[in-house]
Amino acid sequence: MFDAGAFIRFVRGLYGQPEGVVPLHAPVMGQMEKAKLAEAVDSTYVSSVGAFVNRFEEAVATFVGARHAVATVNGTAALHVALRIAGVQPGDRVVTQALTFVATANAIAYCGAEPVFVDVEEETLGMDPLALQTWLRRHATVRQGVCIERASGRPVRACVPMHTLGHPARIEAIAEVCAEWSLVLVEDAAEALGSRRNGRQAGTVGRLGVFSFNGNKIITTGGGGIIITDDEALARRARHLTTTAKRPHAWAFEHDELGYNYRLPNLNAAFGVAQMERLPALLASKREVAQAYAQAARHHGWHFVQEPAGARSNYWLNALRLPDVAAREAFLQATNAAGVMTRPLWTPMHRLPMYAGCGRDALAVTEWLADTVVNVPSSPLPGAGE
Repeated sequence: MFDAGAFIRFVRGLYGQPEGVVPLHAPVMGQMEKAKLAEAVDSTYVSSVGAFVNRFEEAVATFVGARHAVATVNGTAALHVALRIAGVQPGDRVVTQALTFVATANAIAYCGAEPVFVDVEEETLGMDPLALQTWLRRHATVRQGVCIERASGRPVRACVPMHTLGHPARIEAIAEVCAEWSLVLVEDAAEALGSRRNGRQAGTVGRLGVFSFNGNKIITTGGGGIIITDDEALARRARHLTTTAKRPHAWAFEHDELGYNYRLPNLNAAFGVAQMERLPALLASKREVAQAYAQAARHHGWHFVQEPAGARSNYWLNALRLPDVAAREAFLQATNAAGVMTRPLWTPMHRLPMYAGCGRDALAVTEWLADTVVNVPSSPLPGAGE
């Protein structure tokens, strides 16, 4: 049986916290954030117009190596708009993975489309390119440059892999399948800021990528998300849709299509500008935490989820794999009762009532990982980023 007591002692020692609650992931913030917020307040621009929005977009685009970035109120909004500008329409199918946070599937549903779930890989925790290819060969065909689901006659418009816990999926292989089947690749990189595969930042391989800056992410804007792309026309359209599709004018309110009030407020962006300055130090600290877990795992015989071959993960949330569901539940109970926060992975999408009837392939790896993997405290070490 897994020794939860040894784990609890290790975590409390790692964070120098002999008592009290050890959070799963706490933000790092201080005087720099306060100064930027004060500057935004003094400017009187606190809503979705202001210099900090542009500065934050430029900082993220530069860091990941993308030409354009459009900041939004949260990652779900970013993914929703990314799918819309990717051409996803009501009635379409969008292939994604069942092992993900619900926002991935919800954003597809917001477009009036239906998710199709394929399996993930044990090593990456992300979409399995072979599972994607297998589902397409069994269920789809390409007619005049459009992927069509044979049974329904509906277009299969896009593919949305997710970089689970910050570990990069085999995105190049997924991109090859998408190109073969005329699918638009939209990367859900909500958890993967700073993660790279073969030297390339997660989120930059697809036509569009999306990041989240929720309070529990590596950096935060309180709430927030961003769309990145190298396509200037797509970036322009994303900016238009997220600003209620308002046509530029000095005073008139003219809107030319259904848009959304999705732009990131200047106050949040000010916080994000400060956080981006901390990002390199935070990434280094989180790697130090992951290395400590890996060393402890070797000593105690734990199974620590490490970055995939060819990848450099941001280790957003560290994870252990337990032997079975019973061991997982006992571990969750013992650790949380002791004030050390742990949690299971998300309930797979096909087990949720609103997505139970969606198309899917065999999801054996998805279900096994969902039943055995737990997330463990992953905050940067005390003093990181200061």
